[in-house]
Amino acid sequence: MSTLPQGVGISAPIQYVDRPTNTFIIDWSSRQIAGTSTGLSAMRQAIEIILANERFRWQIYSSNFGVELEELVGEDFSYIQSELPRRIEEAFSVDNRILSVDNYEFRREAKGAMRVTFDVQTVYGTVQEEVVISD
Repeated sequence: MSTLPQGVGISAPIQYVDRPTNTFIIDWSSRQIAGTSTGLSAMRQAIEIILANERFRWQIYSSNFGVELEELVGEDFSYIQSELPRRIEEAFSVDNRILSVDNYEFRREAKGAMRVTFDVQTVYGTVQEEVVISD
């Protein structure tokens, strides 16, 4: 006599289904929730939040979340240019909706600041983003 129903057991196939996630969209000027969204607008906000949080700083996030930018402050321009793409791609590697990051453009600004723009290819489309590293 079998204790499990027919078709259930170790050999039963498992199907993974990606479900769309509704994301609360933040209105940064009023600091309030402006509604919910999916798709590219939700992805844009997820990218902004990943880039706005320094990795290992906040206990609310896992050690896989965020980006490591603070250590780059004060470093040589050529070192930042070589290191920053790796750190950004590593920060985005935890989100399987992000496919790639490319088209990096590095610009020096006043008082030792550097502005870096890049394109983030997602399953919903492309998002252009920027990071500013300054003293």
